[in-house]
Amino acid sequence: MPNSIQQCIYFAGLAQITLAIGSLAIPPILNWRTELAKVQPLIKQMFWTYAGYIFAINLSFGLLSVFDFKELTNGSTLTMLVTGFIALYWISRILIQFLYFDRSNFPAGFWNVMAEITLVTLFISLSVIYSLAFYFNYQHN
Repeated sequence: MPNSIQQCIYFAGLAQITLAIGSLAIPPILNWRTELAKVQPLIKQMFWTYAGYIFAINLSFGLLSVFDFKELTNGSTLTMLVTGFIALYWISRILIQFLYFDRSNFPAGFWNVMAEITLVTLFISLSVIYSLAFYFNYQHN
């Protein structure tokens, strides 16, 4: 089982790196520049700061998972907490998607729907992979 979890973590890492790089296309797609021009400078600065944090976290999770996937299943308390945190991060992202986001202004069209389905599938997959890694580490701690 550790090898299959390690492989899943490795591919989850690649997916998170791809997600981080792909997220750079979101500001022009959703027209952030025009939308953020309507808000106070402090709100705009906070928004970009949060966006930067999310980008850095997604990229960091990806890099950690690609370059140290074996260590993420070593059964230590640290890896249990790290994989648990990553699982919680992605689970909360799914909950936000369905319980908080106002979807009334979501861009229409086939490609936007396909992008959302792909992203939700990715978020669920990441939640499951890191939850399994957490459980594995918990069992071996």
